[in-house]
Amino acid sequence: MTVIKLLLIIVGSIILIHQVVARIVRRFWHFPAPAFIHHVLDSRFRRRIQPPEKLIEWSGIAEGMTVLDLGCGSGALTLPYARAVGPEGRVYGLDIQPAMLDLLARKLARLENEAINKHDRGKGAPHTASLRPQQQPANVGLIRASAEDLPFANSSFDVVCAAGVLYEIPNRGQALREIRRVLKAGGYLALTEMFMDPDYRVKSTTIRIAQQAGFTPEKTFGGFWTYTVRFTRPEAS
Repeated sequence: MTVIKLLLIIVGSIILIHQVVARIVRRFWHFPAPAFIHHVLDSRFRRRIQPPEKLIEWSGIAEGMTVLDLGCGSGALTLPYARAVGPEGRVYGLDIQPAMLDLLARKLARLENEAINKHDRGKGAPHTASLRPQQQPANVGLIRASAEDLPFANSSFDVVCAAGVLYEIPNRGQALREIRRVLKAGGYLALTEMFMDPDYRVKSTTIRIAQQAGFTPEKTFGGFWTYTVRFTRPEAS
């Protein structure tokens, strides 16, 4: 047996053990991803498996849109979304954990995000993280709230994105009803899952749950390891 094969077996075994243990824990204890996991969420490994530019394309995000990044965490996708919508668009990063929003707020204040920060401050819901008002980018708003009670008016968003979030929500049905309420008629709901997530469910399960909430599957992307299903909110719903 070569060294490479041995290493592959070891790595595969570690991944398998991790998945088994994590799924057993999640079966009995439900809680949002802890803030310290941001090192994984923002890692090169995650960007390689789920390239932000692909998720932007799969989600249907375009310039000028208003986007909700549901369960944004420390903002691994919030900033790419903000750049994609441009100065005329707006992205809201919503999370239930203040520690995650604080991490994202500090990230937004960095010099490398000057391209986002240079725009004039626009209107929108106030954020609850620690970013000072003069640092708040015009096209990014940070909101601390539950997915089951979204603090937005009806038909506020062109796109709602949830990457690795749906199965962390205790009352998924209520969250999907809230998403449908704040999504514009004809707007997109993009649900993304990755196999490494202990809450992972197969594509058919995600489609069934969203359909039961009144969404229409429009297109699927990716495969078993990571996928996005893009749904539309029907005009009459």
